[in-house]
Amino acid sequence: MLVREQAGFDLALKVRQGRASIGEIYSFISGLYFRGKMAYAEAFRSAPAGIPTALVIVPGVGLVPPETPVCIEQLRAISRIPVDERNDAYRGALSKAAKLLDEYTGPQCLYVLLGSVASAKYTEPLLEVFGERLVFPADFVGRGDMSRGGLMLRCARSGTELSYVPVQGAALHGARPPKLERWRKP
Repeated sequence: MLVREQAGFDLALKVRQGRASIGEIYSFISGLYFRGKMAYAEAFRSAPAGIPTALVIVPGVGLVPPETPVCIEQLRAISRIPVDERNDAYRGALSKAAKLLDEYTGPQCLYVLLGSVASAKYTEPLLEVFGERLVFPADFVGRGDMSRGGLMLRCARSGTELSYVPVQGAALHGARPPKLERWRKP
């Protein structure tokens, strides 16, 4: 939809002009889930000086700030990389970026994963680098993508940060929590 020549909406035009960011593109593709991640990361940012407050896992590229511009050719190349922990093109770029990040931030830094922790495609490569310093919101267990996105948006709006637990050794699957209460605009 974004790369169709006939698409005339703003983001499609920005993609064709090479001015769309990976954050905008992922927000379009993932909707509520990615918007929740970005709002949450912005609300509770606490990166060391000189380090981006949020990074996005981009297949074949590694970790990039959400404001990184992406052109159509790059978007097509990204789409051809299978997101699988056994795929060297995906895993190698992610591992390399994580190691570089870890070098700059140091051994005291925690890394909050706002993606799916129940999937080895994200956790396995990151655990190799960050170990017990890779943490995630405990309230993610049992929730689907949309529920996690809604939860993060609510937390960002209310200023309530979630509690984190290490990915390593955590229960990553669990009973589905109760549905979130319907959010109403103030």
